[in-house]
Amino acid sequence: MADGLNCFVGLKRESSHGRQSLGQTMKIDFETNVFPLFHPQAVDDLKDPCPVYDGRLWHVFGSSGTVTSETWKILHATAPELHGPWTEHAPIGLPVKGSGVAAPGVVHEDGVFHMFIQTEFMKSGGRCEHAVSNDGFNWVVLNPAILSLPGTDEDGIYDPHPALIGGKRYIVYSGMPEFTRVPQPDIYLARSQSDSWFGPWKRLGKILDHNEIPHHNTREDPDYEWGIEGAQLVELPDGRVLLNATCFLPHGPRGSRQRVFFAIAGAVTGPFVSLGPVLDPGGPGENGHSTVMIDGERLTLFYQSRVAATNHRWRYGLASFDVSLLSAVA
Repeated sequence: MADGLNCFVGLKRESSHGRQSLGQTMKIDFETNVFPLFHPQAVDDLKDPCPVYDGRLWHVFGSSGTVTSETWKILHATAPELHGPWTEHAPIGLPVKGSGVAAPGVVHEDGVFHMFIQTEFMKSGGRCEHAVSNDGFNWVVLNPAILSLPGTDEDGIYDPHPALIGGKRYIVYSGMPEFTRVPQPDIYLARSQSDSWFGPWKRLGKILDHNEIPHHNTREDPDYEWGIEGAQLVELPDGRVLLNATCFLPHGPRGSRQRVFFAIAGAVTGPFVSLGPVLDPGGPGENGHSTVMIDGERLTLFYQSRVAATNHRWRYGLASFDVSLLSAVA
């Protein structure tokens, strides 16, 4: 992909000086877009990136493995700058059981890394495990932060990601009811009751449902592919909340329908209004699970994508634009 790849958000101009509201498509340019950032040393695919800065080094945690067999390990790589060069390290080994231990959401605060990580994503059950580290390499697993609730709309949980919004600590995650064909997750939220990453965590319920996203496949679609997942919350400079997540388009062949989308709300619990898919793969392919970082007036998106140039293997990319563009969104 070349620099300046475009993103598209569903907006309609109210006036030449006013904010935008949902309607027609408005084009926004990512001013920079580097893809792929690097190629893995010994695996087919890199997914679910979560970059973290410790004050000295950039770390990226994610999933490394292969979509062929859905076999994953916990990726850890470091770099002096966000753009690299990235050095892969040995996969992180956690004494955690599950068939889908992957997709870590990590935050660094007061010299400590806090990792929240799933144990399942293809079946019911699962836990949001909590691990801590002083250096990003050596980890201690604590008590689970959140457990699935059998027989409810959170019969399965996965893709946890920590968030600091309005000075409070949250975990946003995907929750899904029992299923017979394919998981159908929506987005849920929990808040720490101790004002720390150690919890305990109070469930706040669902904050975004399938039916609230017009650019996502519906549950009734005979070619339904998957639910909404890979969610992250970040506070915008104007105090509103940006939700960054992955949808699956209602049309198109398999392998071409995943897209990063943004939604905005006035409060962390919503209601969220989707801006639509924001990143075009630039040809046959797709993109998904990503992390947004805001530094001053720059919004940077660290994302996963697969296209013909990567032999349709998942790789990481890095794109950015002026976050003030979102101030025009109602």
